[in-house]
Amino acid sequence: MRLAGKVAIISGGSRGMGAVEAELFLKEGAKVVVGDVLEEEGRSLVEKITVEGGDAVFVRLDVTSETDWEGVVREAVDRYGKLDVLVNNAGISARGTIEETTVADWDRVMNINAKGVFLGTRAAIPEMRKAGGGSIINISSQLGLVGMSESSPQYQASKGAVRIFTKSAAIQYAAEGIRVNSVHPGPIVTPMTEARRSDPAVQEVMVSRIPLGRYGESEDVAYGVLYLASDESSFVTGSELVIDGGWTAQ
Repeated sequence: MRLAGKVAIISGGSRGMGAVEAELFLKEGAKVVVGDVLEEEGRSLVEKITVEGGDAVFVRLDVTSETDWEGVVREAVDRYGKLDVLVNNAGISARGTIEETTVADWDRVMNINAKGVFLGTRAAIPEMRKAGGGSIINISSQLGLVGMSESSPQYQASKGAVRIFTKSAAIQYAAEGIRVNSVHPGPIVTPMTEARRSDPAVQEVMVSRIPLGRYGESEDVAYGVLYLASDESSFVTGSELVIDGGWTAQ
């Protein structure tokens, strides 16, 4: 098993990519703390995982809250004794031009997508230090690498911030054996993208920009996250793992 003996926290783990990551981590031997504001979905996922023989717990986590992050890290350590892996997966999307974007719109997306990654990383580092190292995986986007007129400025700015924050953290903590990498998915079939995928015009535009000719699946991303969480990537830090069907290769 690729994660045998490891303890992981996955934010935004109740559904979509986070839920698939949680189930894959458990199959590979990890103990998982699922953090999310979606309590019903999160508890249901953990119940399903537990019935199947996995070892997981759900903790309510608002990623913009310092107190919530302290609580989820404490739960991981109290229950499982340590923390090895953090997946900063929680995020939201938005649409609109710069002129259509209010300050409240900007702040909401930046707080969840960028500030949430900062708070999670900061909360995890002391326990990873005690464990002798760890792996932090920050979910960015292909739109953290390139621009797109159909996406909002705050979403793209937040994902770009995650990319550079990842590099800063990787450099600062490499000497302590804490690796930090970002993952950049292209369009993925998840509940977050459902509304846009249901619009045939938008669907056509999006797929036309993907050389592989399809939306990705959550499993496509989860296996990349698994690699970065495992010791197989022990010489990888400060890097960008792009899983976008070729979008940014053009």
